[in-house]
Amino acid sequence: MSTEPILSLRGLTVRYPVRQGLTRREITALHPTDLDIHRGETLAIVGESGSGKTTLGRAMLRLVEPSGGQILHNGTDLTALGTRQMRALRPRFQMVFQDPYSSLNPSHRIGTMLMDVLAHTGVPKPDREARATALLADVGLDKDAMHRFPSAFSGGQRQRIAIARVLASDPNLIVADEPISALDVSIQAQVVNLLMDLKRKRGLTLVFISHDLGMVSAIADRTAVMYFGEIVEIGEAAALATSPAHPYSAMLLASQPKPDVAASRATIRAAASIPAADLPSQLDPPTGCPFRSRCPRALDRCAQEAAGLTPTTQGGLTSCFNPFTEDETPKGALRA
Repeated sequence: MSTEPILSLRGLTVRYPVRQGLTRREITALHPTDLDIHRGETLAIVGESGSGKTTLGRAMLRLVEPSGGQILHNGTDLTALGTRQMRALRPRFQMVFQDPYSSLNPSHRIGTMLMDVLAHTGVPKPDREARATALLADVGLDKDAMHRFPSAFSGGQRQRIAIARVLASDPNLIVADEPISALDVSIQAQVVNLLMDLKRKRGLTLVFISHDLGMVSAIADRTAVMYFGEIVEIGEAAALATSPAHPYSAMLLASQPKPDVAASRATIRAAASIPAADLPSQLDPPTGCPFRSRCPRALDRCAQEAAGLTPTTQGGLTSCFNPFTEDETPKGALRA
């Protein structure tokens, strides 16, 4: 894996206008974010629903227009490019969406979808059918799929087709936005393994968005944990999954389903014994750390100051004034 970034985000910010009664206001879905995505790596972005992980994934590809900051690629700021210039770069950066049922046009045959992409990327017409067939083979589908409509396929097969369509543009970077969350548990592992195999064979860079911190630790090189539109911890995936520094990361890890029934029941009882804290409001964001109302390790200064990302004893970075150290056992200290 190269250490050269394929994308460097500098102060990337996304704000949305909202209406509150007769007043127009803005909410910040993504606070100023700095992040390097290295060539050839698998970077996992994890967090609860509403944490900003999908906004970050879409903003880095300009599928959502940033409100501020830069997206640097080979020295070029993508946010400064016009529509035509960005369209020329678009094949290099692709996204696999969460819902395979809505991401495919139901009125188009699979072969038509794939060959349209191949035509757009300059593949000569005589070569398109063979290339489309090869793409389907890469994702485990036979040539007969070319002549069928999306309705003929299961959810897992549709996601494979969506991946084939993404590969048709020969991208360098793929952002996979919770690509297995809408699928049956029995086929989730198949899709994850397919993505990882394709990444290795094609030398891709993969950004994998998920809410499951435990799962991504098995496939990612690094993990970035998001809360309230901010990255609160980033580090090597294996280290973060076994010894998280930020209390929110520890909470995510403790909340993962466990095969041990007794341990699962203990986690549920511990969660039920703690009064539920109010989630912070996007319209009226709190001062200091937005996680403090849910955090048993909060200090007085957490109500006044926001901690920037600083090095941890685990070798990563976290935005916390009172993080867990490598010698502590946060899973026992903080229940979801």
